[in-house]
Amino acid sequence: MEQGNSANDQYWMRRALELARCAATVGEVPVGAILVLRDEVVGEGWNRPIGAHDPTAHAEMVALRAAAARLGNYRLVESTLYVTLEPCPMCAGAMIHARVARLVFGAVDPRAGAAGTVFNLLQSEHLNHRAIVTGGVLAEECGLLLREFFRVRRLKPADVETSVIAD
Repeated sequence: MEQGNSANDQYWMRRALELARCAATVGEVPVGAILVLRDEVVGEGWNRPIGAHDPTAHAEMVALRAAAARLGNYRLVESTLYVTLEPCPMCAGAMIHARVARLVFGAVDPRAGAAGTVFNLLQSEHLNHRAIVTGGVLAEECGLLLREFFRVRRLKPADVETSVIAD
């Protein structure tokens, strides 16, 4: 895994953070994702499993589905996925099937990260596709958003929609 903080990566990660804040405003875990192809957003999403009643509606999955529909192809070659939290195994698996070329993520996921922290699915020699992985882009800001969301949730478990994170 590469560590990176190029200006371009930071730009797209800030856009993903905006989407993560949208998730927080509706009580979803604040994760946002943007899929970029040739400097153009082709798909975006934020966590929606609660509102969509769909356990697969992670930010990455929503962005991948939107991009595939827009492009008319389930193969998303040469694309880069920007996500505020390291993907889980489900999302990493979807990225492999879609042939996403590069993943850029913010905060690591010490419990289920599948881009090198717990698992390394995206660079496994056992699979037929590998993605370039760059982690830690705006990691502090991405992590702070998550920590604050869960801090507020612990304080007011019945009222997460009124979180102060929505600014």
